[in-house]
Amino acid sequence: MPSAPSAPHRGRTARGVVRVLAAAGLVVDAWVHARLAGPYDAVDAGLSQGMLFRVEAGLAALAALLVLVWRRPLGDAFAFLVAAGGLALLALYTTVDLGQFGPVPDMYYPVWTGDKKLAAAGQAVAALATGFLLLTRLRRPPA
Repeated sequence: MPSAPSAPHRGRTARGVVRVLAAAGLVVDAWVHARLAGPYDAVDAGLSQGMLFRVEAGLAALAALLVLVWRRPLGDAFAFLVAAGGLALLALYTTVDLGQFGPVPDMYYPVWTGDKKLAAAGQAVAALATGFLLLTRLRRPPA
């Protein structure tokens, strides 16, 4: 009869699954923003909305890579900030008309489109997953 996996092994496996979920959410976020960047280049106030979408796509892709490959708390924290920050801005610009400020264009659009819902879902999954990773960091037993 095979023995049950040890607690540390189960913890590492669970964290690996959560890392894949976090990366998947960030990849969805990156894909949506990269795909939509071109049409939003016309919304411009010094910085175009398309350029801001490309920055979000790049940050999300980098965060996904860090979560999967680097596996350090700093990378997880970066990924959390990218996902949670992106989700907060998406919700803000959907519900509040901030107008243009400085070089940032007016990005208010009060409709939850399919792309917005997809990006928000990816960001939410990534934020929850990376939050879990940060809050449940495995401790090494003293030597």
